Amino acid sequence: MLLCDSVKGTLQEKIILVSSSHNDRDQSLFISTDEGATFQKQPIAFFVETLLFHPKEEDKVLAYTKEGKIYVSIDLGKKWNLLQERVSKDHFFWAVAGVDGDLDLVHMEIQDPSGGYRYITCQIQNCSDKTMTVPFAGSTDRDSLTVQDDYIFLQTTSANRTKYYVSYRRNGFVQMKLPKYALPKDLQIISTDENQVFVAVQEWYQTDTYNLYQSDPQGVYYSILLENVRSTKQPEENVLIDILEVRGVKGVFLANQKIDGKVTTLITYNKGRDWDFLTPPDIDMNGKPTNCKPPDCYLHLHLRWADNPYVSGTVHTKDTAPGLIMGAGNLGSQLVEYKEEMYITSDCGNTWRQVFEEEHHILYLDHGGVIVAIKDTSIPLKILKFSIDEGQTWSTHNFTSTSVFVDGLLSEPGDETLVMTVFGHISYRSDWELVKVDFRPSFPRECTDEDYESWELTNLQGDRCIMGQQRSFRKRKISSWCIKGKSFTSALKSKVCECVNTDFLCDYGFERSAPLKLESSKCFADFWFNPEAPPEDCVLGQAYTSSTGYRKVVSNVCEGGVDLQQNLAHHMCPLTAPKGLQISIRGESLAVRPGEDITFIVQQEQGDVLSTKYQVDLGDGFKAIYVNLTMTGEPIRHRYENPGVYRVSVRAENVAGHDEAVVFVQVNSPLQALNLEVVPVIGRNQEVNLTAIILPKNPNLTVFYWWIGNNLQPLLTLESFLVTTFAETGDVRVTVQVSCGSSMLQDSKVVHVFDHFHVLPLKFTKHLDMYNPDIPEWREDIGRVVTRLLAKETSIPEETLMTVVKPGLPTAADLHVLLPANQPKKKRSITSDKVTRAMHICLDQFSSYFAKSGCTLIVYEIKRKLPGRNVYAQMHNEKEQEMTSPVNHSEDTQNIIQGEEFIDDDLDSQTLGNARGNHSGVVLSINSREMHSYLVS
Repeated sequence: MLLCDSVKGTLQEKIILVSSSHNDRDQSLFISTDEGATFQKQPIAFFVETLLFHPKEEDKVLAYTKEGKIYVSIDLGKKWNLLQERVSKDHFFWAVAGVDGDLDLVHMEIQDPSGGYRYITCQIQNCSDKTMTVPFAGSTDRDSLTVQDDYIFLQTTSANRTKYYVSYRRNGFVQMKLPKYALPKDLQIISTDENQVFVAVQEWYQTDTYNLYQSDPQGVYYSILLENVRSTKQPEENVLIDILEVRGVKGVFLANQKIDGKVTTLITYNKGRDWDFLTPPDIDMNGKPTNCKPPDCYLHLHLRWADNPYVSGTVHTKDTAPGLIMGAGNLGSQLVEYKEEMYITSDCGNTWRQVFEEEHHILYLDHGGVIVAIKDTSIPLKILKFSIDEGQTWSTHNFTSTSVFVDGLLSEPGDETLVMTVFGHISYRSDWELVKVDFRPSFPRECTDEDYESWELTNLQGDRCIMGQQRSFRKRKISSWCIKGKSFTSALKSKVCECVNTDFLCDYGFERSAPLKLESSKCFADFWFNPEAPPEDCVLGQAYTSSTGYRKVVSNVCEGGVDLQQNLAHHMCPLTAPKGLQISIRGESLAVRPGEDITFIVQQEQGDVLSTKYQVDLGDGFKAIYVNLTMTGEPIRHRYENPGVYRVSVRAENVAGHDEAVVFVQVNSPLQALNLEVVPVIGRNQEVNLTAIILPKNPNLTVFYWWIGNNLQPLLTLESFLVTTFAETGDVRVTVQVSCGSSMLQDSKVVHVFDHFHVLPLKFTKHLDMYNPDIPEWREDIGRVVTRLLAKETSIPEETLMTVVKPGLPTAADLHVLLPANQPKKKRSITSDKVTRAMHICLDQFSSYFAKSGCTLIVYEIKRKLPGRNVYAQMHNEKEQEMTSPVNHSEDTQNIIQGEEFIDDDLDSQTLGNARGNHSGVVLSINSREMHSYLVS
């Protein structure tokens, strides 16, 4: 049984458990509306992978399936309707109250039919193609949509460059501005609360670390806070960043920094403006000295998230328990992976105490008034530990009479609850065991004001003014044995402080010289940043201020005192020339088919747009002038009817200057056929021409990749042929891949390389040319037939003969005679009489008709004389050919020898199609001297 998620209803707790059978054929939901006392089984017709409950309306639930479908229920899982298909896992979100106008809205990343991804929103009542909206124009990267609080994030990648976009309070998307040369390989959202974004960026030079950045309120401009934060790769390409926001006290973060392989834990109290190491305790849990003294020794904590979502991670904090932090780690000069001692602080990291020698799962009840700890172990347990004095003392409790393997801990909804559930199993084959533990009877009364005391928040230097104010909290006295209850509030009072240097951090484009030091380090402009330059969105006639290099930390409430932002220089936005002009095709493909609808997108990174004219030339005669083209985002739709290469240009021009962008569009039909033409037999170190025949022919648009033998590095040509040689004898495979636009074809042939072989030219009567379709299959079939019949009639081994019919007209062929292995080449001299006699013998034994009827070619074997018909053999009086290329044969004087035609009563025919109608004779021409010397001998 899998779980489980729970949601608190208005009057009672509502729980849904998801179970699947062992054979995985059916699945059911178990629904409870009475705190799990009873469950109602509800069969469903799909397999749930994730449940997502509505944050405000407890009966509305989204279910994600393994097939990428989302179903919605408005009655706590009793009835389900299909909402959307092809949705990315973990990238669908309910509307955010106070930001989205409609709480029934769902944000989703879906895959469109073309294979790309896009961001859509729709209502749960109707999510058809007509009702959905597309807030971001264009496709997005897979698994990039994130919706958190006031912000929506996504990314796009083209030309190996990734751009990150943000939408603040559902306004238009703006590209996030990181330092110019950060060149991020990855970006992870860390936090989005308090009108600010924390992101971890893996820059181009990093492998297992990220840099931490902080944004302005709109989430657009980012400044660096901490470098080299450790990261860990997880299954399914998930990345864990070792940074943790401490809940309960705003502005406090923990981070593990990795430098030269050494990992150390740091803490900040002012949102990353300053960082420091954790102060180690003086004594251990047994009262013995730790002998851990700075700067050689500090406390370091593991900041991992738990793999199991129903147990705590290695560090545990809570919103209603400010200052209470409990985590696993070790003392020393660096973090040690296998050491997981448990430490606790109740004053937000100023002082720490060791409580356990091994890691435990932690659960806070009653606003942290009760801390429950269960040992993290693979053996069954029946004892838990709990503390009511912030971990100073611990008691044990037998939560079951039979030991169970603990799978997780759950508390009832509400920070004030004192009821928890331990769920696990007695054996690995048993069902779940749910054990309810109620601490309410242990407390005789609820707390009063006399049961609380106050404590003031300070940083490690003892400063009380943190984030521009002095804050004090209240907590239960250690001696008080009472319940804090639902009405408990931890915040006591606050007092605004005067501003000091530490209330300011470096603005976008600036960096501090010593980011870890607390002294007031100055901010210096990066070499690529000009503080006096107008911003990219500066509009003519408006004013802008140049940065002093500092900005107040977001959420810092200090007043008066130091103002590092004063004396800002005010400027009027000038008319700036267009810069960074780009033109692209939606979908990023620059190769399209004739008649295909395409959309051009024109973008401009900098410069004025209101007074700029854009001259567009699409390369096929279409020209136009636009105004405010990049501001309106108006796409240019077009269609190319004819194949070719088109130069598409856009020129942006105003009084201050101009810029131009050019893109070349390839319009071609997809490849339909490819045939590799190559002589199958070639001599060693002899040049051979490899030719690729393609349909349709797309000149100047096709790239040919040639692989010779087992070479993994191809040869690239823009021509359809390649001239090469083979240095070794044997069989060599030649492969060609042809790429044209988005289509690619491949063909492969084997070339036989010999030291010695002979070529005999063969010719046919011109009548055969009428039936020659000049395609590879026909030539191969004719060659096989001639080779087989020659071998049969002459008793020469067929593997030593190879007939290759040449492309084109007139129809001709070459007979390749392959010498047996290890047999030396011999010169022979044959007299004219012997030549004539040999030719007659050959014609008597091998006389063929190639008869054509319709689309059928029939070969008849002749065995009986039939008078009155003639067969002609054309004989080339050529010298003996040794290691001869099958091209450029001489056309010498031919001797015509008249013979007699033969036909067989018994038709031994080989049909290559459907035979019908009249038969026409075809004459085979053979050089008799070569035939006698190399076939008959």
